[in-house]
Amino acid sequence: MKQVWSLLGATTAAFILISCSQKKSSDASSGWTPLFNGTDLTGWTVKIKGYDAGDNFGNTFRVEEGMIKVRYEQYDSLRDRFGHLFYNDEFSHYKLRVEYRIVGEQCPGAPGWAYKNSGIMVHGQTPESMEKDQDFPTSIEVQLLASDSLVQRTNMNVCTPGTNIVMDDQLILDHCINSSSENFYGEDWITAEVEVRGNNVISHIINGDTVLQYNRPQLDERDATYAKLIVMNGGDKMLSKGTISLQSEGHPIDFRKVEIMKLDD
Repeated sequence: MKQVWSLLGATTAAFILISCSQKKSSDASSGWTPLFNGTDLTGWTVKIKGYDAGDNFGNTFRVEEGMIKVRYEQYDSLRDRFGHLFYNDEFSHYKLRVEYRIVGEQCPGAPGWAYKNSGIMVHGQTPESMEKDQDFPTSIEVQLLASDSLVQRTNMNVCTPGTNIVMDDQLILDHCINSSSENFYGEDWITAEVEVRGNNVISHIINGDTVLQYNRPQLDERDATYAKLIVMNGGDKMLSKGTISLQSEGHPIDFRKVEIMKLDD
């Protein structure tokens, strides 16, 4: 009887080992690479308005329970101290995938438009190139938005701090454009993907559905950052690459997964 159980135990162990090995191999072959290691903020830099790059005022961005959490317990009032957590590399052609949830209560003093509002910034400037009192990095913002009985709105809209985009061959000067998504309620986990093809198409994808597309992201000549950033971009106002950052805009949010798949140019 012991021999039978030993054989069964060995078979079970071998099955588990093979299954784990297959899963690991499948994860590696999928093309997705984690940007967040699940333990700490290695590879990331914080920039909060009014503070130098690298100063994580109020422990705004922290890792707890295997998640990046954005929290405001140490703020008496937000006072427009918008923050961003930058990954240290720049990217051009890629898919970015995050799993997030908007939770809890808004920070006191946060603006009404920032209620249940956060975002992913792509094609952004570096944190070191931002002015100390700059609100947002010049970038393309993929908004992460939730709805409730007080406010209903689509999710994964686009906003353009210091930039412009083109849709249907028309230069869009409006700051924000709505997506075609449904409204999202509660604190459920949501999978958001952004497919970025250099200076060509950028697509917003939520839970597998493409809800917005646009192209030719570019610096906005009307913005105060234009003169400096066009020099840094080699004299070209068209944006083909840049940083990725996660936003702190006054409402708590959790990110349990941040991963990237690099695409061919």
